[in-house]
Amino acid sequence: MPTLSEARLKALGSTLQQAKIDYLSLTPMADTGLAHDHVWIHRDADDWVARLPKQSQMNLPPEENLAYQAACYERASQGGHTPGLQGVLPPSESLPRGALLVEAIRGRLAELPQDLPAIADTLASLHRQPLPRHRPPLLAPTAPWQAMVEEVSLQAKWLDDAQLPSSIHLRIQQELDLLPSTLDDAAATLISFDTHPGNFLVTDEGRAILVDLEKCRYGLPGIDLAHTSLYTSTTWDLNSQAVLSLDEVIAFYRRWQTAMAATPDIVLPSVNTLIACRRATWLWSLTWCAKWRAQHLQRQDSERRGEDWSAELTDAAVIDHVRDRVEHYLSLPTIDHVHSELQCLQTAL
Repeated sequence: MPTLSEARLKALGSTLQQAKIDYLSLTPMADTGLAHDHVWIHRDADDWVARLPKQSQMNLPPEENLAYQAACYERASQGGHTPGLQGVLPPSESLPRGALLVEAIRGRLAELPQDLPAIADTLASLHRQPLPRHRPPLLAPTAPWQAMVEEVSLQAKWLDDAQLPSSIHLRIQQELDLLPSTLDDAAATLISFDTHPGNFLVTDEGRAILVDLEKCRYGLPGIDLAHTSLYTSTTWDLNSQAVLSLDEVIAFYRRWQTAMAATPDIVLPSVNTLIACRRATWLWSLTWCAKWRAQHLQRQDSERRGEDWSAELTDAAVIDHVRDRVEHYLSLPTIDHVHSELQCLQTAL
């Protein structure tokens, strides 16, 4: 159910009018995530969606957060598989975090495994884009693998505050210790960094549209491949859950490799790099679970500044689901399951 207050909906309507943006009506959309409220903007022309941040997952102040997200949509849409950016409503007293206006996509939720080929094509449309000379405001570390390892390590500090059993803490640390310090072929591309299957809508034509873009950066494409197909991703979303077989994961990677190879001069990452990215992405997810476990009972930030994982911001049913997923992913059987899959993929890819 929507969690958007009537006052906030009216504030959006007033702000649209002040910006001289015509619309017929506003419909709050279901609350399904931890970062945004969404409102469908019905218009005489093509409909739009307003994305109203609840927080910044990049821990940015409101104006910088909107600028970053706007850049995500502008860059990613050049590949033809994401919504186009239509406008930005700056932060104000009535909309403290502002809003992003994007093209509304009519489509169904992705279904796995049948939609994996279309999703692989969508990811390739991001990853094969030429690198721009000017990359800010998007993150563009000179050493993308080291940057990923550092981000995971920083997030891993929350393991101590998550009140996990010592056996779980030890197993996660063992996996962290398996991350290589360097990779031989760590070439950066534009990536989403948030490609779990619930972030895709599939059109009547069968095209997968990646609709949620706020963490894009120039990093390793194996991160996106992992985030789409890891157990901790395919079983995350309330409405599109599946447990992929090893053969289905391999077929997904193969489809992406084929789509990437259609562009001349593309050098595909090695198996070792893909597996390292998969382990790092999984550990990013596990350490995020620890972080959420440690923070979600805090009161929401009344000043609405940066990152905020307070459960007060999200529908109670969604919070219950997230809590269930967090506990499941931080369990020994699940950790062992993903570890085993990594070992199998190392020899099968």
